[in-house]
Amino acid sequence: MTDHRPWRGVLVATALPLHDDLSVDHDAYAEHCAWLVANGCDGVVPNGSLGEYQVLTPEERARVVETAVAAVGGQRVMPGVAAYGSAEARRWAEQAGEAGCGAVMLLPPNAYRADERSVLAHYAEVARTGLPVVAYNNPIDTKVDLVPELLARLHGEGHVQAVKEFSGDVRRAYRIAELAPDLDLLVGADDVLLELAIAGAKGWIAGYPNALPAACVELYRAAVAGDLATAEPLYRQLHPLLRWDSKVEFVQAIKASMDLAGRRGGPCRPPRVPLLPAQEAAVRAATEKALAAGLA
Repeated sequence: MTDHRPWRGVLVATALPLHDDLSVDHDAYAEHCAWLVANGCDGVVPNGSLGEYQVLTPEERARVVETAVAAVGGQRVMPGVAAYGSAEARRWAEQAGEAGCGAVMLLPPNAYRADERSVLAHYAEVARTGLPVVAYNNPIDTKVDLVPELLARLHGEGHVQAVKEFSGDVRRAYRIAELAPDLDLLVGADDVLLELAIAGAKGWIAGYPNALPAACVELYRAAVAGDLATAEPLYRQLHPLLRWDSKVEFVQAIKASMDLAGRRGGPCRPPRVPLLPAQEAAVRAATEKALAAGLA
Protein backbone atom coordinates (compact mmCIF):
# COMPACT_ATOMS: atom_id res chain seq x y z
CA MET A 1 0.00 0.00 0.00
CA THR A 2 1.30 3.47 -0.91
CA ASP A 3 1.44 5.57 2.25
CA HIS A 4 0.87 8.94 0.64
CA ARG A 5 -2.09 7.65 -1.36
CA PRO A 6 -3.84 5.36 1.13
CA TRP A 7 -6.96 5.20 -1.06
CA ARG A 8 -5.19 3.04 -3.65
CA GLY A 9 -5.99 -0.67 -3.76
CA VAL A 10 -9.00 -2.41 -2.25
CA LEU A 11 -10.56 -0.42 0.59
CA VAL A 12 -13.64 -2.04 2.06
CA ALA A 13 -16.62 0.12 2.89
CA THR A 14 -17.19 -1.79 6.09
CA ALA A 15 -20.54 -3.07 7.27
CA LEU A 16 -21.06 -2.49 10.99
CA PRO A 17 -21.88 -5.46 13.24
CA LEU A 18 -24.67 -4.76 15.71
CA HIS A 19 -25.80 -6.61 18.81
CA ASP A 20 -29.35 -7.98 18.96
CA ASP A 21 -30.41 -4.76 20.72
CA LEU A 22 -28.91 -2.84 17.74
CA SER A 23 -26.04 -1.36 19.74
CA VAL A 24 -22.67 -1.37 17.97
CA ASP A 25 -20.50 -4.45 18.56
CA HIS A 26 -17.13 -2.73 18.58
CA ASP A 27 -15.21 -5.92 19.38
CA ALA A 28 -16.71 -7.68 16.36
CA TYR A 29 -16.01 -4.62 14.22
CA ALA A 30 -12.34 -4.56 15.24
CA GLU A 31 -12.04 -8.26 14.43
CA HIS A 32 -13.74 -7.71 11.08
CA CYS A 33 -11.34 -4.91 10.06
CA ALA A 34 -8.33 -7.04 10.98
CA TRP A 35 -9.79 -10.04 9.12
CA LEU A 36 -10.29 -8.00 5.95
CA VAL A 37 -6.67 -6.84 5.96
CA ALA A 38 -5.47 -10.37 6.73
CA ASN A 39 -7.39 -11.52 3.65
CA GLY A 40 -5.59 -9.11 1.34
CA CYS A 41 -7.61 -5.90 1.52
CA ASP A 42 -5.57 -2.71 1.69
CA GLY A 43 -7.74 -0.82 4.12
CA VAL A 44 -11.19 0.04 5.41
CA VAL A 45 -13.69 2.87 5.00
CA PRO A 46 -15.80 3.19 8.17
CA ASN A 47 -18.84 5.46 8.35
CA GLY A 48 -19.83 5.13 4.73
CA SER A 49 -23.36 4.35 3.61
CA LEU A 50 -22.69 0.65 4.12
CA GLY A 51 -21.62 1.42 7.69
CA GLU A 52 -25.03 3.01 8.41
CA TYR A 53 -23.36 6.26 9.49
CA GLN A 54 -26.60 8.22 9.13
CA VAL A 55 -28.15 6.37 12.09
CA LEU A 56 -25.16 6.46 14.45
CA THR A 57 -24.85 8.86 17.34
CA PRO A 58 -21.83 11.19 17.22
CA GLU A 59 -20.23 9.16 20.01
CA GLU A 60 -20.73 5.90 18.10
CA ARG A 61 -19.45 7.40 14.87
CA ALA A 62 -16.25 8.65 16.50
CA ARG A 63 -15.63 5.36 18.28
CA VAL A 64 -16.10 3.36 15.06
CA VAL A 65 -13.20 5.31 13.53
CA GLU A 66 -11.05 4.83 16.62
CA THR A 67 -11.86 1.10 16.65
CA ALA A 68 -10.78 0.69 13.03
CA VAL A 69 -7.53 2.59 13.60
CA ALA A 70 -6.71 0.48 16.65
CA ALA A 71 -7.36 -2.67 14.63
CA VAL A 72 -5.44 -1.98 11.41
CA GLY A 73 -3.53 1.31 11.78
CA GLY A 74 -4.48 4.80 10.71
CA GLN A 75 -2.92 4.69 7.24
CA ARG A 76 -5.34 1.89 6.38
CA VAL A 77 -8.43 3.79 7.55
CA MET A 78 -10.27 6.36 5.41
CA PRO A 79 -13.50 7.34 7.16
CA GLY A 80 -16.51 8.83 5.51
CA VAL A 81 -17.00 12.36 6.87
CA ALA A 82 -20.28 13.24 5.18
CA ALA A 83 -22.57 15.65 7.00
CA TYR A 84 -25.32 18.10 6.11
CA GLY A 85 -23.20 21.08 7.18
CA SER A 86 -19.70 21.88 5.96
CA ALA A 87 -18.52 22.77 9.47
CA GLU A 88 -19.75 19.42 10.76
CA ALA A 89 -18.03 17.56 7.91
CA ARG A 90 -14.82 19.45 8.70
CA ARG A 91 -15.12 18.45 12.37
CA TRP A 92 -15.45 14.79 11.35
CA ALA A 93 -12.32 15.19 9.21
CA GLU A 94 -10.52 16.72 12.17
CA GLN A 95 -11.62 13.79 14.33
CA ALA A 96 -10.26 11.39 11.69
CA GLY A 97 -6.95 13.23 11.68
CA GLU A 98 -6.74 13.15 15.47
CA ALA A 99 -7.43 9.40 15.36
CA GLY A 100 -4.48 8.96 12.98
CA CYS A 101 -6.26 8.40 9.66
CA GLY A 102 -4.43 9.05 6.39
CA ALA A 103 -7.34 10.43 4.33
CA VAL A 104 -11.10 11.00 4.41
CA MET A 105 -13.98 10.45 2.00
CA LEU A 106 -16.54 13.21 1.48
CA LEU A 107 -19.90 13.41 -0.26
CA PRO A 108 -20.95 16.77 -1.70
CA PRO A 109 -23.61 18.74 0.19
CA ASN A 110 -26.57 16.37 0.21
CA ALA A 111 -29.37 18.12 2.06
CA TYR A 112 -30.43 20.00 -1.06
CA ARG A 113 -29.46 20.38 -4.72
CA ALA A 114 -26.30 22.44 -4.19
CA ASP A 115 -24.90 24.53 -7.01
CA GLU A 116 -21.29 24.45 -8.15
CA ARG A 117 -20.20 27.32 -5.89
CA SER A 118 -21.63 25.55 -2.84
CA VAL A 119 -19.94 22.28 -3.77
CA LEU A 120 -16.58 24.00 -4.19
CA ALA A 121 -16.95 25.81 -0.85
CA HIS A 122 -17.95 22.57 0.91
CA TYR A 123 -14.87 20.68 -0.26
CA ALA A 124 -12.61 23.68 0.37
CA GLU A 125 -13.81 23.82 3.98
CA VAL A 126 -12.99 20.16 4.65
CA ALA A 127 -9.69 20.33 2.74
CA ARG A 128 -8.60 23.05 5.19
CA THR A 129 -7.94 20.29 7.73
CA GLY A 130 -4.89 19.28 5.68
CA LEU A 131 -6.00 15.66 5.27
CA PRO A 132 -6.27 14.39 1.69
CA VAL A 133 -9.92 14.30 0.62
CA VAL A 134 -11.45 11.66 -1.65
CA ALA A 135 -14.66 12.91 -3.26
CA TYR A 136 -17.61 10.53 -3.32
CA ASN A 137 -19.88 10.96 -6.30
CA ASN A 138 -23.23 9.27 -5.69
CA PRO A 139 -25.85 11.17 -7.70
CA ILE A 140 -28.26 8.26 -7.22
CA ASP A 141 -28.52 8.81 -3.44
CA THR A 142 -27.67 12.51 -3.27
CA LYS A 143 -29.03 15.44 -5.22
CA VAL A 144 -25.63 16.54 -6.54
CA ASP A 145 -23.69 15.04 -9.45
CA LEU A 146 -19.93 15.55 -9.45
CA VAL A 147 -19.60 15.55 -13.23
CA PRO A 148 -16.08 15.29 -14.72
CA GLU A 149 -15.83 19.05 -15.31
CA LEU A 150 -16.67 19.78 -11.66
CA LEU A 151 -14.28 17.09 -10.42
CA ALA A 152 -11.51 18.59 -12.54
CA ARG A 153 -12.15 21.97 -10.93
CA LEU A 154 -12.20 20.50 -7.41
CA HIS A 155 -8.90 18.74 -8.14
CA GLY A 156 -7.35 21.74 -9.84
CA GLU A 157 -8.05 23.88 -6.79
CA GLY A 158 -6.45 21.28 -4.53
CA HIS A 159 -9.61 20.24 -2.71
CA VAL A 160 -9.73 16.53 -3.72
CA GLN A 161 -7.11 13.96 -4.65
CA ALA A 162 -9.33 11.12 -5.86
CA VAL A 163 -12.96 10.28 -6.53
CA LYS A 164 -15.10 7.32 -5.61
CA GLU A 165 -17.24 7.16 -8.75
CA PHE A 166 -20.70 5.66 -8.18
CA SER A 167 -22.65 7.13 -11.08
CA GLY A 168 -22.52 3.80 -12.91
CA ASP A 169 -21.55 5.63 -16.11
CA VAL A 170 -18.23 4.04 -17.00
CA ARG A 171 -17.79 6.47 -19.89
CA ARG A 172 -16.94 9.16 -17.37
CA ALA A 173 -13.63 7.48 -16.55
CA TYR A 174 -12.14 8.59 -19.84
CA ARG A 175 -13.43 12.15 -19.57
CA ILE A 176 -12.08 12.45 -16.02
CA ALA A 177 -8.68 11.20 -17.21
CA GLU A 178 -8.64 13.81 -19.96
CA LEU A 179 -9.65 16.73 -17.75
CA ALA A 180 -7.76 15.76 -14.57
CA PRO A 181 -5.10 13.17 -15.38
CA ASP A 182 -3.65 13.25 -11.84
CA LEU A 183 -7.01 12.67 -10.12
CA ASP A 184 -7.19 9.05 -8.97
CA LEU A 185 -10.33 7.26 -10.15
CA LEU A 186 -11.69 4.76 -7.62
CA VAL A 187 -14.32 2.17 -8.44
CA GLY A 188 -17.37 3.15 -6.42
CA ALA A 189 -19.90 0.47 -7.40
CA ASP A 190 -19.00 -3.21 -7.23
CA ASP A 191 -20.83 -4.13 -10.43
CA VAL A 192 -18.68 -1.91 -12.68
CA LEU A 193 -15.37 -3.07 -11.19
CA LEU A 194 -13.97 -4.66 -14.35
CA GLU A 195 -15.04 -1.85 -16.65
CA LEU A 196 -13.49 0.88 -14.48
CA ALA A 197 -10.35 -1.17 -13.79
CA ILE A 198 -9.78 -1.43 -17.54
CA ALA A 199 -10.35 2.34 -17.75
CA GLY A 200 -7.49 2.99 -15.32
CA ALA A 201 -8.95 2.93 -11.81
CA LYS A 202 -6.38 3.12 -9.02
CA GLY A 203 -8.56 1.69 -6.27
CA TRP A 204 -11.87 0.18 -5.29
CA ILE A 205 -14.07 1.36 -2.42
CA ALA A 206 -15.70 -2.02 -2.17
CA GLY A 207 -18.79 -3.57 -0.61
CA TYR A 208 -18.74 -7.29 -1.25
CA PRO A 209 -15.28 -8.00 0.21
CA ASN A 210 -17.13 -7.76 3.55
CA ALA A 211 -18.30 -11.30 2.76
CA LEU A 212 -15.79 -12.61 0.19
CA PRO A 213 -12.55 -10.65 0.55
CA ALA A 214 -10.03 -13.04 -0.97
CA ALA A 215 -11.99 -13.60 -4.19
CA CYS A 216 -12.75 -9.89 -4.56
CA VAL A 217 -9.10 -8.95 -4.02
CA GLU A 218 -8.04 -11.55 -6.61
CA LEU A 219 -10.57 -10.07 -9.04
CA TYR A 220 -9.34 -6.50 -8.47
CA ARG A 221 -5.65 -7.35 -8.77
CA ALA A 222 -6.23 -9.29 -11.99
CA ALA A 223 -8.45 -6.57 -13.44
CA VAL A 224 -6.04 -3.68 -12.86
CA ALA A 225 -3.16 -5.82 -14.15
CA GLY A 226 -5.05 -6.44 -17.38
CA ASP A 227 -5.16 -10.18 -16.69
CA LEU A 228 -8.57 -10.69 -18.26
CA ALA A 229 -8.11 -14.46 -18.45
CA THR A 230 -8.32 -14.48 -14.64
CA ALA A 231 -10.57 -11.48 -14.09
CA GLU A 232 -13.37 -12.06 -16.58
CA PRO A 233 -14.58 -15.50 -15.43
CA LEU A 234 -14.25 -14.47 -11.78
CA TYR A 235 -16.24 -11.30 -12.48
CA ARG A 236 -19.00 -13.35 -14.11
CA GLN A 237 -19.09 -15.66 -11.08
CA LEU A 238 -19.29 -12.78 -8.61
CA HIS A 239 -21.53 -10.43 -10.57
CA PRO A 240 -24.87 -11.83 -9.28
CA LEU A 241 -23.66 -10.63 -5.86
CA LEU A 242 -21.75 -7.52 -6.91
CA ARG A 243 -24.85 -5.99 -8.50
CA TRP A 244 -26.55 -5.86 -5.08
CA ASP A 245 -24.08 -3.11 -4.18
CA SER A 246 -26.01 -0.83 -6.56
CA LYS A 247 -29.46 -1.68 -5.18
CA VAL A 248 -31.38 0.16 -2.48
CA GLU A 249 -31.10 -2.91 -0.21
CA PHE A 250 -27.30 -3.18 -0.51
CA VAL A 251 -26.64 -3.04 3.24
CA GLN A 252 -29.12 -5.81 4.03
CA ALA A 253 -27.87 -7.91 1.09
CA ILE A 254 -24.19 -7.66 2.00
CA LYS A 255 -24.93 -8.38 5.66
CA ALA A 256 -26.97 -11.42 4.61
CA SER A 257 -24.05 -12.68 2.51
CA MET A 258 -21.73 -12.12 5.46
CA ASP A 259 -23.98 -14.26 7.66
CA LEU A 260 -23.98 -17.05 5.07
CA ALA A 261 -20.19 -16.85 4.76
CA GLY A 262 -19.79 -17.30 8.51
CA ARG A 263 -19.17 -13.64 9.33
CA ARG A 264 -21.05 -11.24 11.61
CA GLY A 265 -23.52 -9.49 9.32
CA GLY A 266 -26.64 -9.36 11.41
CA PRO A 267 -29.42 -6.80 11.53
CA CYS A 268 -29.58 -3.19 10.36
CA ARG A 269 -30.91 -0.19 12.23
CA PRO A 270 -34.25 1.29 11.20
CA PRO A 271 -35.44 2.70 8.92
CA ARG A 272 -33.80 -0.18 7.05
CA VAL A 273 -36.02 -3.25 7.24
CA PRO A 274 -35.17 -6.90 6.47
CA LEU A 275 -35.06 -8.12 2.89
CA LEU A 276 -38.27 -9.38 1.37
CA PRO A 277 -38.42 -13.19 1.11
CA ALA A 278 -37.75 -13.13 -2.64
CA GLN A 279 -34.78 -10.79 -2.17
CA GLU A 280 -33.38 -12.88 0.65
CA ALA A 281 -33.74 -16.02 -1.48
CA ALA A 282 -31.89 -14.38 -4.39
CA VAL A 283 -29.02 -13.22 -2.17
CA ARG A 284 -28.87 -16.62 -0.49
CA ALA A 285 -28.78 -18.52 -3.81
CA ALA A 286 -26.05 -16.30 -5.26
CA THR A 287 -23.99 -16.43 -2.08
CA GLU A 288 -24.28 -20.20 -1.69
CA LYS A 289 -23.28 -20.65 -5.32
CA ALA A 290 -20.20 -18.48 -4.76
CA LEU A 291 -19.31 -20.39 -1.60
CA ALA A 292 -19.76 -23.72 -3.36
CA ALA A 293 -17.39 -22.49 -6.08
CA GLY A 294 -14.73 -21.93 -3.43
CA LEU A 295 -14.87 -18.13 -3.59
CA ALA A 296 -14.71 -17.78 0.18
